[in-house]
Amino acid sequence: MDMQQLFAAAQQMQEQLINAQQALASAEVTGTAGGGLVKAVVNGQGELIDLSIEPGAVDPSDPEETARTIADLVLAAIRDAYRGAEDLQQQQMGPFAAAMSGGGLPGMNLPGGLNLPSGLDLSSLGIGGSYGDDDDDDDDDDDGTET
Repeated sequence: MDMQQLFAAAQQMQEQLINAQQALASAEVTGTAGGGLVKAVVNGQGELIDLSIEPGAVDPSDPEETARTIADLVLAAIRDAYRGAEDLQQQQMGPFAAAMSGGGLPGMNLPGGLNLPSGLDLSSLGIGGSYGDDDDDDDDDDDGTET
């Protein structure tokens, strides 16, 4: 692959990444709890954008218990929504992480992984690792043995 093809492929990957980020920003994920009594909506980036509590969640005869119950339901609904957003993020951004760590991007005629110059570490972005990093300790079990 010549340099021009490499730059074109990198530009294509950047465009795909921007499109995936925009899709995440506009996506909404709803989490529920208590059989739908509480609903939390987050966007694909994990920002809480709406929270609703059905009147049926309120028991006027026991306000103290109702407050505890609603608090629990709100937490559960938000956690449910966050799990959905995380799944969506994995679905949208997973191919980019795979490309950086060796899987290549579907639809692009690139060899798997990017040969990053020595010292260029993208692990802080949650993708890839520094080039030439052969210390693969992810396969260690808790007892310290390799699998």
